[in-house]
Amino acid sequence: MKNYVALCLIGILVLTSCSNNSDNDYEDVSSYPFIEAEFGSSINLENLDNYANQTVPSYITKNNPQGSLITDAGATLGRVLFYDKKLSSNNTISCSSCHIQSKAFSDGAIASQGVNGTTGRHSMRLINVRFANERKFFWDERALNLETQTTMPIKDHGEMGFSGQNGDLSFADLIVKLSAVGYYRELFKFLYGSEEITEVKIQNALSQFIKSIQSFDSKYDAGRALSPNEAQPFTNFTAEENQGKNLFLTPPTFDTNGFRTGGGLGCNGCHNAPEFDIDPNSLSNGIGGSINGGSDFTNTRAPSLRDVANRLGDANGPMMHTGVIASLQAAIGHYGDLSVAAANNPNLDPRLKPNGRGQQLNLRSNEVNAVIAFLKTLSGNDVYTNTKWSSPFR
Repeated sequence: MKNYVALCLIGILVLTSCSNNSDNDYEDVSSYPFIEAEFGSSINLENLDNYANQTVPSYITKNNPQGSLITDAGATLGRVLFYDKKLSSNNTISCSSCHIQSKAFSDGAIASQGVNGTTGRHSMRLINVRFANERKFFWDERALNLETQTTMPIKDHGEMGFSGQNGDLSFADLIVKLSAVGYYRELFKFLYGSEEITEVKIQNALSQFIKSIQSFDSKYDAGRALSPNEAQPFTNFTAEENQGKNLFLTPPTFDTNGFRTGGGLGCNGCHNAPEFDIDPNSLSNGIGGSINGGSDFTNTRAPSLRDVANRLGDANGPMMHTGVIASLQAAIGHYGDLSVAAANNPNLDPRLKPNGRGQQLNLRSNEVNAVIAFLKTLSGNDVYTNTKWSSPFR
């Protein structure tokens, strides 16, 4: 009797293990011919790319534990979904159309092209999104988490067109569409143990892929790894880069009229090193316009400043939600004088209006050049070329 009970318990454990579909426990991969036919060697189910156990520097302390945990299989499905134009109503737009790997997963255009027009805001970079205290997404933070955010563009009439309104097909129609695709039946079975496709499963897979996109191989990281703390001069930096780092980290001092009289530029107050993510308590940065004209003061989120520039030192496309700023020099210059913004922007962040006056930093050219030099040290290499973040389609 004891042996019988033991055998039953073993059987239950085996069934449970199979139903959980860990990354190392799948049925014979030869049963997935559509994946092989569509993706060839770009997806190897027997040797998945490493998404779940990437190296993260010890000084990086922010790591969003909320939502779906990254698995190699989950991020692999997310990669396919991210690059597949079938997720748009007319098969012309994918997530990657607006979030381009060579642009640090942003767009070179001010407004991205959708199936029914252009986006209302510039497409935000998707670098290191899980290494942040801010849990909400979109410029105006309307998505409470990344999982929710991933399918909102798909259900947008202008972007990917499965809104269920204005003559659009619905998200349920997208599920029917994807369920008829052989490689999706196989990928969902491979990951979830079932061919059934749901919005939650799509959200979890997409979010795992996006969370996996990380960049920690910059000149800054090389210097930070050798330094006991942020404030010490980095031995691999030039004098100008160390000056820029100091200006970035050090708060400014102001007189009663909002004029800077000493200290640094205080960028770190909103873009916290070493993650350089946006402080979740931030309000408007002083740009209150919109791409389509009129006012828009609801934009309080921003991407990480990591890879704000590419490996050549050029900005990864236009910046801010309006795409109105095209260079690092212009970005720093924007914060140099916010006296007009303070008068016209009711949502301006208090840190940008000392003593109730819009800050005037009295920037000197050598200071601007030094901060630009520092910002360029935040650019990595791997994120632009690693094939695990590239299109899997042949």
